[in-house]
Amino acid sequence: MDNLVVIFFASAFLLFYVYAGYPLLAKVLGAMVNRTVHASATGDHQYEPTITVLIAAYNEAPHIADTVRNKLDQDYPAEKLNVIVISDESEDGTDALVEGIVDERVRLIRQVPRAGKTSALNLAMPHATGEIIVFSDANSLYGPDTLRHLVAPLNDPEVGYVTGRMVYKSPDGSLTGEGCSAYMTYENKLREWETQLGSVVGVDGGVDAMRREIFTPMNADQLPDFVQPLTVVEHGHRVVYEPRALLYEDALAAASDEYRMRVRVGLRAFHALKDKATLLNPALFGRFAWQLWSHKVLRYMAFLFMVTAFASNWALASQSNSAGWVLAFIGQIAFYGIAQYGHVMSRRGMDTSRLVSLAYFLCVVNLASAQAFWQFLRGRKQVIWKPRT
Repeated sequence: MDNLVVIFFASAFLLFYVYAGYPLLAKVLGAMVNRTVHASATGDHQYEPTITVLIAAYNEAPHIADTVRNKLDQDYPAEKLNVIVISDESEDGTDALVEGIVDERVRLIRQVPRAGKTSALNLAMPHATGEIIVFSDANSLYGPDTLRHLVAPLNDPEVGYVTGRMVYKSPDGSLTGEGCSAYMTYENKLREWETQLGSVVGVDGGVDAMRREIFTPMNADQLPDFVQPLTVVEHGHRVVYEPRALLYEDALAAASDEYRMRVRVGLRAFHALKDKATLLNPALFGRFAWQLWSHKVLRYMAFLFMVTAFASNWALASQSNSAGWVLAFIGQIAFYGIAQYGHVMSRRGMDTSRLVSLAYFLCVVNLASAQAFWQFLRGRKQVIWKPRT
C-alpha cells in the first residue's frame, strides 16, 4: 500500500510539474534573471542582413507557390532576400510551380533520390548566400513583416537562433484544431519566459532564423527543428523567441493526421535527446540542462506518469476504504471520459467546448509520445515525411 501511495503521488507531482510547475518556475525565475535581447537588436528598421529562406518540399503543389510568393512579398529589401526550394523528388508538379515563379531571387534544387527534410537542408546550405538562414515549411505563411522581426534579435551577438510565433488557424472549428491552438498559446507563453532565462528549448521549425556561419550539417535521421537549436546552445549562443514574427498555419482537422505527425516528431525528438545527451548534464550546462529535462524529457515521458497515476490510483481505490482514493480515481475516469467524448464528437465532425478539445488533444499527444517511445526503444528511425493534410 505504501509503495502505491508513493507511486501515485510521485506520478501526480510529475504531471503537475510538467504542465504547470515548470512553467510557473520559468516565469518567476525568468523575471528574476531577465536576460533580454540587446536593445540595439529591437529596432524594426535598423538591422537588415541578407537573408536566404530555405523551404524543403515534397509534393506540396497545393501550397508551394503561395508560400514562396509570401516570402518574396515580405516587408524587407528585395535585393537582400532570396528563396531556395529543395524539392525532395516531388512528383505532383511542385517543381514546375516553383520554376513558374518569374523572379531571379527564387532557386529550385531537386534532391534525388528522396532523402527527407534534413538532407534537403544540408544539400541547400552550400548554395545559401544570406548572412541569415530562415527555415520555412512548404505551407507556412508569414505576416507581412515577419522576416524583419525574425532577424532583428540576431543583431545581438549573443543570439544565434530565433524562433517566431506559430498561430494555428482552425476555420472549421475542428476539435483537434482548437486543442492545437490552446496548446500553442501555452507553449508560446512558456517560450517568452524561457527567453528571459537565456534560451528557449523548443522551436516551431516553420518560422526560424539562424546565423549561416554557425549552421552545422546534421545526420539525415535528426530532427532539424530540435537538433539545430540545441547545437547552437552547445556552441555558446542563445536561442530566443520573437512573438512579433508571425507564422499562420492551418491546424490539422483530423485527429489521425495530428497523431501521425506527433508520432513522427516524437520519435525523432527521442533520438535527438540521445544524440545531445551532453546538454542534459547540469554540471556542464546548468540552467539550460534543467530546462531541457523539464520541457522536453519529462514532457515526452508524461504518458508514463499518466499510466502509473491511473494504475496506482485504481489499486488504491480497490484496496482502501478511503473515499479520497475513490474520488481521485473518479476524477481520472472523468478526464479520460471527456477525452473519449471528444474523440466520438471528432469522428462525427461535431464541435464541442474548449475544455473537451484540450483534454482530447492532450490524450492524443501523450498516446503519440508513447508510441514514439516504443519505436525509439526498438531502434526505429524515420527520415522521410509526407505533407500535412
